[in-house]
Amino acid sequence: MRLTRFLRNRKVSVSEIFAAAGSGTAGRVAGRHIVAIQDTTSLRDDGGKHSIQAHPTIAVDAESGALLGLVHGEILIRNGGLRARRKKRAFEDKESRRWLDGAAAAARLCAAGALCVTVLSDREGDIFEAVALKPEGVELVIRAAQDRALEDGGRLLARLAASPEAGRLVLDLPAAPGRAARQAVLAVRFCSVAIKRPGNRRRACDLPASVAVNLVEAREIDPPEGVAPAHWRLLTTHQVDSFATARWIIGLYRRRWLIEELFRTLKTRGFDIERVAITEGPFETLAAAALVAAVSVLQLVQDRDGRANRPLADVFEPDQQAALEAVSAELEGNTEKQKNPHPKGTLACAAWVCARLGGWTGYYGKPGPVVMLGGLHQFRAMQHRWSIAQNV
Repeated sequence: MRLTRFLRNRKVSVSEIFAAAGSGTAGRVAGRHIVAIQDTTSLRDDGGKHSIQAHPTIAVDAESGALLGLVHGEILIRNGGLRARRKKRAFEDKESRRWLDGAAAAARLCAAGALCVTVLSDREGDIFEAVALKPEGVELVIRAAQDRALEDGGRLLARLAASPEAGRLVLDLPAAPGRAARQAVLAVRFCSVAIKRPGNRRRACDLPASVAVNLVEAREIDPPEGVAPAHWRLLTTHQVDSFATARWIIGLYRRRWLIEELFRTLKTRGFDIERVAITEGPFETLAAAALVAAVSVLQLVQDRDGRANRPLADVFEPDQQAALEAVSAELEGNTEKQKNPHPKGTLACAAWVCARLGGWTGYYGKPGPVVMLGGLHQFRAMQHRWSIAQNV
């Protein structure tokens, strides 16, 4: 009943939920190069014209890969019927505006002390306006989806194919649905181009005639038989003048996998948000709150081994530390594997507590989102009782 009242409360809005989360994230970015990863995922789809989408932007430390929090988010309602008229509508009236909105939110991290902000998008974000109108202070890495016309009359892919191979690198590709983990050798090329403004743009006077970018390609050499080769073409506003820089750009793009982990945590591997039977208005609020919570769960999963070296305050309030330490002491057993190995006050210490509460024994495997979510729920309930007991 309390949840229902919360979701239907007119004073609780999706924008306020995301703004509060973004404010917390801004406090963690000082002195860091931030990769702001954005993407869209479907939450509901009737198979026809109606769907509900979530479009988050998350902040990731470019050096360590640590998830620092949610930067921005939108819940999009699609009712269909507009696609046929997409070329006649102004960019400001299109859903694709969300890619520029995410970049604008990420740009505010510069004022919060971030050393550099790179906004990273997949193929759907390959939009001329996203590059031409990018906010001041941010750089872009976008996976190219189109063979665009160039200012000098050439084509993007032909220019790339004519560029010499700059070098090769070996990468470990993780397992994915329908694909086993493997080690891949990739040939790397890069070049500078000036992308021509598409001729079908309305209000073209607001857009430059062309935009200068750099293009980096990584193409797998000799993939296993029957396996599609790894192949990334990346448009970037970062300066690329060497194989080392091109390799660095590829490394930034590989951070994008984290947002796929977030979507799985929000859906099948965690909150199972797609199966929630709630009407649309409250569902949007619930989806926003669940997205914020999914970020916290993923932060716990990411620091389960202590490698991210993040503080407790990323997920928990300072007054919750005493309760965490008390629960940790109760959960510890007699063997070394049953003791919390992480220092107090760290997120890793809290992740161990949540994992044990979620059913992990400490002996086999590593706790994933489902276990961590269950344990976090358990701790929240215990902490509530703890707070009541402290005030009696």
